[in-house]
Amino acid sequence: MNIGLIGYGRMGKELENIARERGHEISLVIDINNVADLTVENLRKCDVIIEFTVPSSAVSNYLACFEAGVPVVSGTTGWLKSRDLVHEACTRSGGTFFYSSNFSVGVNLFFELNKKLAGMMVSQPGYHPGIKEVHHTRKLDSPSGTAIALAEDLVGLSPVLKRWTSGKGETPDELAIISDRTGDVPGIHTVTWESEDDSIEITHSARSRRGFAFGAVLAAEYCLDHKGILNMRDMLKF
Repeated sequence: MNIGLIGYGRMGKELENIARERGHEISLVIDINNVADLTVENLRKCDVIIEFTVPSSAVSNYLACFEAGVPVVSGTTGWLKSRDLVHEACTRSGGTFFYSSNFSVGVNLFFELNKKLAGMMVSQPGYHPGIKEVHHTRKLDSPSGTAIALAEDLVGLSPVLKRWTSGKGETPDELAIISDRTGDVPGIHTVTWESEDDSIEITHSARSRRGFAFGAVLAAEYCLDHKGILNMRDMLKF
């Protein structure tokens, strides 16, 4: 199939490599140097668009894809305040939007493990959870989209937690997310449950960006036969 890439940094180049390995063509590449080429006409040359950019441009990129009638797969984080707008536009246009805060298959298994452990902890009020995430210094959003997804699952399952907060929590009903930006770390996420007597930790540590890119290409392939608002749970059939 013909894949278009919006965003051509390190992730974009990794996406290109994997897409070609899997027999696909790259028919459009948009980066900071040629944003004027992001037109409906050019988008329609593609069977699917994979978008990895920045929060400030993500939503307008999605809307352009919906207007062109081209499925869009996105891993950009930090734009979720506009989620209702994006979903409504996708539905109104009859389009396809596949979003994940993290396309790694391993991370999505980690999401399921996080929810399973959280369900078990409902009957253990002596434990309180916290999240720490570590990423490279070029990552713009903080906390990471993956950490927020983990936190929202914990808050949704807990009879005590009311919200998550970036930084140290001040009250027992807050879930603290600690963020660290250092070096060239692809991504480390740790959920810790602390009690007076012990602690339990589950961690996912990415070794490279390849796992994220591979999952995004799989999502692009999935969009050829599936429509609507999609996510990794749909594709992996959890």
